[in-house]
Amino acid sequence: MADTSETRIDPRWAWEAYRPNDKAPWDLKRAGHLYRRAAFGATPTELQAALKKGPQKAIDDLLAGGPGQDAFDKQTEQLAESIVRVNNGQQLRDWWLYRMLYTPHPLREKFTLFWHNHFATSNATVQNAGFMYRQYRLLRKYVLGSFAEMLKEMSLDPAMMVWLNVKDSKKGNPNENYARELMELFSLGIGNYTEHDIREAARAFTGWTLQGNDVVYTESQHDLGEKSVLKQKGKWKPDDIVRICLEEDSAPYFLTKKLFRFLVSETMTPSRELLEPLATSFRKSGYDFGDLVRTVLRSNLFFSDQVYRTRIKAPVDFALGIVRGLEGRIGSTPLAGVLEQLGQSVLYPPSVKGWDGGEAWLNGQTLLFRQNLALALTSTEDIRFGHRCDPAALARKYGKKDDKELVDFFLDLFLQGDVAEESRSRLLLFQEKSHKMKVPVYWTAQDAADNRVRTLCHLVLTQPEFQLD
Repeated sequence: MADTSETRIDPRWAWEAYRPNDKAPWDLKRAGHLYRRAAFGATPTELQAALKKGPQKAIDDLLAGGPGQDAFDKQTEQLAESIVRVNNGQQLRDWWLYRMLYTPHPLREKFTLFWHNHFATSNATVQNAGFMYRQYRLLRKYVLGSFAEMLKEMSLDPAMMVWLNVKDSKKGNPNENYARELMELFSLGIGNYTEHDIREAARAFTGWTLQGNDVVYTESQHDLGEKSVLKQKGKWKPDDIVRICLEEDSAPYFLTKKLFRFLVSETMTPSRELLEPLATSFRKSGYDFGDLVRTVLRSNLFFSDQVYRTRIKAPVDFALGIVRGLEGRIGSTPLAGVLEQLGQSVLYPPSVKGWDGGEAWLNGQTLLFRQNLALALTSTEDIRFGHRCDPAALARKYGKKDDKELVDFFLDLFLQGDVAEESRSRLLLFQEKSHKMKVPVYWTAQDAADNRVRTLCHLVLTQPEFQLD
């Protein structure tokens, strides 16, 4: 991906609501872009439905989620509770992937994953599935709500208290880990606080610890003295520190820039001027993250050519995009193992900074692993996935038979037809030549036809464009 300049972008135009026009029509390309960024890809039916709805209705429906959410939540939460009882963090990781795969509300899970990377907490250290599940529920609760409230609750979240040592912070011996990351990674960014601010803020988090599964406050262990944090003085406690941080001018810019990288572009470095309308409204709303997401998703810039395919797919997006697109019903446990090879094991981020993302996702080894995963999912020959994600069955379902129909079907599904004509021609030529290839004598004509479809689908998934969001 090449660097993208944003110097010519008018901030007012950027965040105004997108209205389809001759230069930027509402088409399959933009519908697919919306589902990749705001969800985990789309099925053929979802793409066609989005085309008919238009952008605003398609966005509204993604924000609201589909039918059956209550039943799905009840079913999966019962399963999570059984996992928590045996304290199995690996199973909880697999459980969350299951939710991402089959939820009626993929946007909510997508942004829960965004916040998991923001507040990157690893069960490798926490070693408590119950605490990790509790943190997941906290993230999901506020995923499109108040960031200010989420940050307050996160400060005394049990998993976070273990991860960044709040539970060990006592009067006279405050632990600075959480205070540091609160400012550096969670609210302000490097350069917008001092070491003095960290030391003073750490004193405000003394006195809270864990007894079993409960957060307990012991006043004798809390530093009741006056603290000076970011030029504000008082006998501060945790909620005060959160408030003080979010009153800083840098906070809304730091947070909107992070959302910009996640939702808009990894290659474009947004100027303060471009972020200013977002940052101002975000602060005025009391840090209503849902309002911020809605503004960005509906914007001219989000649907512009300047940000199209300017993000590298994270492993979760790569894998789930295939499964969802093919309407597969696979198990999440084998998928979790492959995602770990690709560098993204949810609930086990590599550090407090989370996953680096961007170009860090791709190297010679992970590209090979991605191609192997695409083959495993589409071939029906891998015992981990079997026939539960079958391109041939999908093509039959949608009545696609001849070579051109099949090539166009899979290109439209996974790339929305947006590939070079040379690539399309090569795929069509391959499909035509495949009819002459030798097949095992025990195969029926249908077996041979299905194998050609599966191979074609795999070839589409190995196109360079499929690595990009």
